[in-house]
Amino acid sequence: MSNAENILISLAPRHAQNIFDGIKHIELRRRPMNVLPGTLAWIYVTLPVGALVGRATISAIHTSSPSTLWRKFGAVSGLERSEFLSYLKGVEKGVVLVLEEVRTLQDPMPLHDLRDLSEGFNPPQFFVRITDEHPLFDSLTSMMLTGRKSMLKKVAPS
Repeated sequence: MSNAENILISLAPRHAQNIFDGIKHIELRRRPMNVLPGTLAWIYVTLPVGALVGRATISAIHTSSPSTLWRKFGAVSGLERSEFLSYLKGVEKGVVLVLEEVRTLQDPMPLHDLRDLSEGFNPPQFFVRITDEHPLFDSLTSMMLTGRKSMLKKVAPS
């Protein structure tokens, strides 16, 4: 891998599907993540998929009020206005991670394989840094990536 920082995030299947389908170009968060542009965000998709499916490069991070974030990013959020604002309800400032260079893994890595590589691995609730000392680092560096074709099954919105 390059000198870019690596993080692992967990996403619900429909949000991940929207990213891999090119509908969703951002990841919305309720609190800051302290990552830099250029960070590689590896995407674990929660059950029923339960696998590391792909990655994206975080090209920019924006922190602002929910209404400002909606005006700037609502059209590329993959969400309706009510869902976007409901998710950020109660926070003074939300965070948008702008995603580019979205790629899917040729062979998604299921949860049991992640646990074989990293004893006690649990998908992160927020995010986890994957440093060069992390048990998953070598596996991530050797994974072959393909284009934007999604390896996920289409799932109905929840």
